[in-house]
Amino acid sequence: MANDVMTLSQQKMKLGHSSAKKPVMTPGRRDFFSYRDLCLKDASAGQMRGQVMKAKTGMTEPTGWHYHTCEGQFVYILGGWVELEFETGETLRCDTGDSIYIPGGMKHNELRTSDDFEALEVSVPGELGTVSCEKPAAA
Repeated sequence: MANDVMTLSQQKMKLGHSSAKKPVMTPGRRDFFSYRDLCLKDASAGQMRGQVMKAKTGMTEPTGWHYHTCEGQFVYILGGWVELEFETGETLRCDTGDSIYIPGGMKHNELRTSDDFEALEVSVPGELGTVSCEKPAAA
């Protein structure tokens, strides 16, 4: 680094690696998805979290309105599609190759997914909470 000056959190960071041949599976928010931990939380000293979500079967019932307690959540669709609605009144269908950034605290509802849905999800910081809420008036 420039001038060898590192913040305390950078000093705690370390190399991280996740192997597709030996995936680390972890419990997740939804029973209809499997979750692969990408080992970012430990490597980044809690600064970020990354996982691959894969549908066990397509989601046919909405998750219900909720928001996440984080600074932000980035999702890149690796396969299939997902439909989401947002407190802004927007409904989006994200297909393979699409990405979406959801600011922390933004209310949304996952409506449905394809049977082959798979996505990379990265959030900042490393802890991501989910809070159920009422449907927003604008939605």
